[in-house]
Amino acid sequence: MATEAHAAEGATGYIIHHLTPLSVGEGFWTLHLDTLFFSALLGSLFVWFFKTAAENATTGVPGLVQNFVEMMIEFVDNQVKDTFHGHNKLIAPLALTIFCWVFLFNFMDLFPVDLLPSIGSVMGIPYLRVVPSTDLNATFAMSISVFCLIIFYSIKIKGFGFAKELLLHPFHHWLAIPFNILLNFVEYIAKPISLALRLFGNLYAGELIFILIALLPAYIQPMLSLPWAIFHILIITLQAFIFMVLTIVYLSMAHENH
Repeated sequence: MATEAHAAEGATGYIIHHLTPLSVGEGFWTLHLDTLFFSALLGSLFVWFFKTAAENATTGVPGLVQNFVEMMIEFVDNQVKDTFHGHNKLIAPLALTIFCWVFLFNFMDLFPVDLLPSIGSVMGIPYLRVVPSTDLNATFAMSISVFCLIIFYSIKIKGFGFAKELLLHPFHHWLAIPFNILLNFVEYIAKPISLALRLFGNLYAGELIFILIALLPAYIQPMLSLPWAIFHILIITLQAFIFMVLTIVYLSMAHENH
């Protein structure tokens, strides 16, 4: 719920406060410390959880944690087998990491909007945006990383064929080379941009709705926040799944020759 201090600022000030990152630096070199902190924290949580489950795995009757981890690995492995048509041992671990990490990013949206920022305020932290996927820097960092892998494997697998693909696809004629280069440039640039903006847009909108609900009277909030939170669970899972599947598809295309 909105605190009295934030209510005194008005609705606009309250919204701006919650959507302002804790940052240092200026211009291009600005660092969003809250995004970096929660990204590292959630990534470490993912690694610790799966590492602990692997170390405690048993061939006997599996526990709840082992069942969950095995289910997640099987789910991602099936997606890779159905979508990826090359041979690369990196793809399945990468897909699992992306799905779990993006899901944890998005899951932070389900915390009460004032909970962690209020704790941060007590500790002297003026701003705290706790959902990394509502920060374009985080979503673009992940999508650009995927884009770099696409280019890397396109060159590694196809070699000179990749240059030929850029020059002579989709129109196989030397007169169409400038047009082919333009089309391929747009196609390749669209991949990281669409990955980043899709994730950012959906989670930013979801976070904004939670903030708007927090501005309503206390007796109305549960009637709206609970149904939206339940529906939002589907959204955050779907966004993590889409990011993972598109990554697999793009890397599969990088391993194939036209």
